[in-house]
Amino acid sequence: MDAVKTFYKEEAAAIIAKFTKRGMEGYYADDRQKAVDRLFELLPQRGIVGWGGSRTLEELKVAEHLSKTELTLLDRSKAADAAEKHELYRSMFSANAFLMSANAITLDGELINVDRTGNRVGCLCFGPDIVIVLAGMNKIVPDVEAGIRRCRGYASGINCCRMDLSTPCSKTGKCADCMGADSICSHTVITRMSRPVDRIKVILIGETLGF
Repeated sequence: MDAVKTFYKEEAAAIIAKFTKRGMEGYYADDRQKAVDRLFELLPQRGIVGWGGSRTLEELKVAEHLSKTELTLLDRSKAADAAEKHELYRSMFSANAFLMSANAITLDGELINVDRTGNRVGCLCFGPDIVIVLAGMNKIVPDVEAGIRRCRGYASGINCCRMDLSTPCSKTGKCADCMGADSICSHTVITRMSRPVDRIKVILIGETLGF
């Protein structure tokens, strides 16, 4: 095992111990295939599964893997129009499982997410029976303040470029606390505990994934 992998494994173990104190289940996967394997160990064999917008989930090919199961999928990419997509968002609150990544995770086990419409963080906070968070070790930050800086000064700019949105951060890399129509920083949610206990499950992955 190389030095980076060794470091990731040790760092992840310390963070997972913090998750436990916060009522979350934590797991570590050396690579993306092991992460997908762990995901399917945690998912119900039948039921309804939805997911939020996530480059990490795309890189893991989660939708493709799910399409081969007997699960009922709430896939917003299959919506015919904005109205159908909105209804899918609403249906996700009643799902058996909701999948997402995190914009940042602190060394103390807190999850930090910044969201545009609130559908992703809404399901994280309440609704689905379980929430499974998959995140590369590149998302780890020292503390909440560093996590918010990562969200708004790094991830938001890249995501705005990905979605062809015009914001100051997408052009300069620096948050301008903008409130324009293209801003994707509507909701900032810091998850410090899971209630009910073990409803939130986090798979840390020893690779660079997502933004």
